[in-house]
Amino acid sequence: MAAEGYEGVLVYFGCAGWLKRVYKKVEHEVIEMVKMTKSVGRDPRRIIHSIKVALAITLASFFYYFKPLYDSFGASAIWAIITVIVVFEFSVGATIGKGLNRMIATILGGALGFGTHYLANLCGDKGQPLILGALVFVVAAIASFMRFFPSMKARYDYGLLIFILTFSMVAVSSYRDDEVLKLASDRFLTIVIGSFIAVSICIFVCPIWIGNDLHDQLVNNVENLATFLQEFGAQYFRSSQGVEQVNKASMHKYKTILTSKQSEESMANLARWEPGPRKFGFRHPWKQYLNISSSARECAYRVRVLDVYLENNDQIQIESQFKEEFLRMCKESAKALKEVAMAIKKMAPPALASAHIERAKATTENLSSLLANHRFEGLEMIPTATLVSLLIDLLCCIEKVADCTRELGCVANLRRGESLGAVVPAADQDLINV
Repeated sequence: MAAEGYEGVLVYFGCAGWLKRVYKKVEHEVIEMVKMTKSVGRDPRRIIHSIKVALAITLASFFYYFKPLYDSFGASAIWAIITVIVVFEFSVGATIGKGLNRMIATILGGALGFGTHYLANLCGDKGQPLILGALVFVVAAIASFMRFFPSMKARYDYGLLIFILTFSMVAVSSYRDDEVLKLASDRFLTIVIGSFIAVSICIFVCPIWIGNDLHDQLVNNVENLATFLQEFGAQYFRSSQGVEQVNKASMHKYKTILTSKQSEESMANLARWEPGPRKFGFRHPWKQYLNISSSARECAYRVRVLDVYLENNDQIQIESQFKEEFLRMCKESAKALKEVAMAIKKMAPPALASAHIERAKATTENLSSLLANHRFEGLEMIPTATLVSLLIDLLCCIEKVADCTRELGCVANLRRGESLGAVVPAADQDLINV
């Protein structure tokens, strides 16, 4: 009896321990899920987007709820719901791009499919499957190959995919189904209606413009570069331990620029789909944003070299006579980048950036003169000369960013004036074709 009681106690405590571990694991997962939900919900646009998608699907489902609509389209009404689910994206540009790609690809694929069916019918019953198979093979191969073109893949990859799908469905199913024309026309109409519902809700209900995101991201990237240079002097000379710790977080924000190329190219492609009557106007030069971003990324790579140099040589002492010129160069370069960021924000040429760049260039000449005339012992000159060389290289990149921003300001103002009906000088017409 004692042994049986002892075994029962062991089983009880074993089960209790297992239940306790399961409870703690479930509790941990729930807490992590709550934290993740809070993190995702910090951007209210995500919540709004979810509500907009639900609203669009609800409206599209009325094709099933109302009998007159269902009688008109039949089972093809489901394509309106499918289209809303597939087309509706987070931003206006992405939704319009997918919607137009889907509609145009559907009508082109359907038309070519019917043409293929008509041509195959002329060859009789024996030749029809051969002609259909050959044409489906050729068209599918050509369309699939076109998806590898960079310009096509960037903006029309989804459209080419839908074109292949629609063409294949119409061309192949027409061999057995005589009512394929009505079926295809019903599907096309429901796809158009579904795309219209998705685009309308995306534009008129709390719209999310990808162009604004690209614009703000570029401004923040340039400001982060300016922040690094502004704090670089204090960090390098170890002015105070407290300032060092506070500034390190803001200094390292520039690292996001190093990996932003793909996202910026995607945003620029989507922004081109967005309608013009906003603060950017028609035919806004989004390509110029990529030029500025590329130049800013070059600056970020130079900044990264400075940052690594700082971390690996934190005990280097710069003589006092170089300190003033060194700090002035960092200060003027940071001011130039801040002017560039403000110019991008206002979409205007950076008026004061050139003055700051010229002052920074004058400082580099002074530093070069000091290096040439100062007497160093042994290898003491190498750290100072290396730092000056890195900053001169960075200044060239900053000047390139300012030039690209100046071009953006000129082109943006010209195109905005053109869209408003203003007279554009003939001498400035070449700038419009960026």
